[in-house]
This record gives sequence, structure tokens and C-alpha cells, in this order.
Amino acid sequence: MPPLVTTYSFWNSYRNCPRACAWRYLEELAPLERSGNLRFGSLIHQCLERWHQRHDLAETLEMIEQACAATRHEPDVNAAWHLATAMMLGYAMRYPEEAFTIVALEQTFAGPLYNPETGRPSRTFSLAGKIDGLVEQDGELFLLEHKTASTIDSEYLEKLWMDFQLLLYAYAVEKHLGLRIAGVIYNILVKARLRQGQGETDAEFRERAAELAAKNKSGKTTAVRKLPETDADFQGRLRAKYTEPEMFHRETLYFSREQIAGVEQELWQLSQQFLYARRHGWLFRNTGYCFHYGAPCAYYPLCRANGAEHVIANLYEHRAPHEELRTTSDDAPVF
Repeated sequence: MPPLVTTYSFWNSYRNCPRACAWRYLEELAPLERSGNLRFGSLIHQCLERWHQRHDLAETLEMIEQACAATRHEPDVNAAWHLATAMMLGYAMRYPEEAFTIVALEQTFAGPLYNPETGRPSRTFSLAGKIDGLVEQDGELFLLEHKTASTIDSEYLEKLWMDFQLLLYAYAVEKHLGLRIAGVIYNILVKARLRQGQGETDAEFRERAAELAAKNKSGKTTAVRKLPETDADFQGRLRAKYTEPEMFHRETLYFSREQIAGVEQELWQLSQQFLYARRHGWLFRNTGYCFHYGAPCAYYPLCRANGAEHVIANLYEHRAPHEELRTTSDDAPVF
């Protein structure tokens, strides 16, 4: 039997909830509905890859057009088009030149897990992944990690020090590609909270006009119905927002040798825990994670129904895992 392919997403899922990990990576079930935030993040990652490849803004904006074209009439997709367009225009103005040199983009790695005590490769697990970028700065190699964030504050930046994903990537690149990684450059793009004005319906306008008239001694009002904001006006507001310095941020963190060595030990420990749990059927639910982000886990309906077939048929599909490792066409629709 070939080794079980694992990724950061696999081990992060297992650490968060063994049952959710089993649904996705053993049962190969995936929700039919994909999060809008995930789709937007995928689009921006594709745009940043193209921008760093060619520095051609017209090509980058055309990618957004193609990604959204089929469903642009849907409000959520239209909002994503506006945000991505303004964000990439602002990014190109903010970083016309880079302090680093691109070594590789969307670099993949693959190889076995290793036993830290014996140095021997695992016959049961392999480790694979893809990094956003590998760059050289001041004679050292850094991982380049793109992130979109709703806000950047001290708490957000502090959490970057605990980012297991990038430590794992640094370890894997060193182990499987033979490159020494000094640290990571986080390339953070803030998602503007502006929303396109929807205007008023006839009923809403009449109600507002009546309230204003009632407050006027003459019983009249000069109120004018609020019309929907045009695409051009909204795009103008967004582009102005992305001229503000706080909409983009770069944070450089250095890795110690101890941190990278610790990843190998942690991965091996997790792998042995997983083997034992799978062998004994102990891939239990972590109920403390069901609503971790203020919304139900993607597998909450399935757990609640105890794996009922009708829930699977209506809300999930069988889909091979590790989609992040696949190569997608630049013009493939994201939405």
C-alpha cells in the first residue's frame, strides 16, 4: 500500500478535530458549497502569482474578469470582482518594485515523514505541499506567504509567530529540496469593508419621506429617493481606499534552527497518534471546535446526523483531497 499523502491542511484538520479530518481525508467527503472567503482567497493568490511572474497589470486584471465572468450577475461575485480589482490595482501601485528577488512561485515539495530518533523515512506517511513563493533577500532565502485579512492589528501580527503552517513549509523545503530557509515574509492584503450602496425601494422611500414630512410643520418634504450606487462610483471609492498605506503590510519573521527541528518531532508524534486512533476507531469529534469561528464547522451537519446517507447526498460530494496541490488553469472560473 502506498504511503498516505498528508499536507499541512491534513495535520491541521487532525489537530483541530480528528472526526472532521476523517470525513475529509479518509472518507473523501467535501461540502458542496465552498466558502466565499476561500474562493476570494484563491482568486487573489492566482492574481499575485501572475503579477509576480510578469508584472503585467492588464493581464492580472483580465484574470479577475475571466474568473468572475460566468456569474458576475450574482451579488456576491460582483462584490468579489470589485474588491479584487481595486485590491490588485492598489497592490501594483504600492509595490511597483520589490526588495526581494523571486526564486520560485507556487513551489511544490513532496517526500516522506522522518522518524526524528532514527532518521528513517516513514513507510506509512508522506508529506506534500505548495508554497506561495520562495524569494531571496539580503543573500538569504525566505518563504513568501500571501494572506488576505479583514483587519491588521497587534493581535493578528502576534499570531503569526505561532503559524505552524509556515514552519512546516520551511522544514519540508529544507528536508526535501535541500534549501536553507531563513524565515518568512508575510504579504498581507486587507479586505476593504466598503459596500456598494443599494439605494431604496419605492416602499422604503415612501416610508422615509412620510417620516420626514411628519416632522416638518408644512407637512412636506424635499426628500429624494436614494438610487443604487453605480459600479463606477463604487469602484472609485474602493480604489481610493486602496491608496491608504494600512491596506497593505509586510511582516518578516525569522525561524530558529530549534523551531524547524521541532516540526519534525511534532509531525512524527502526530503521525503516531493518528495511526493509533485509526487502528482503534478513535477518530472522535472535538466538540469544542464545532463553532470555533462563530459558525458551524463544514462537517457539523454530518456529525449531527451521525453520518446519515441523506445528509451526505444533499450537502456533500465525494472529492479527492489535497486540492491545494493541483495545478489549475489561470482562466478557470473561481466563482
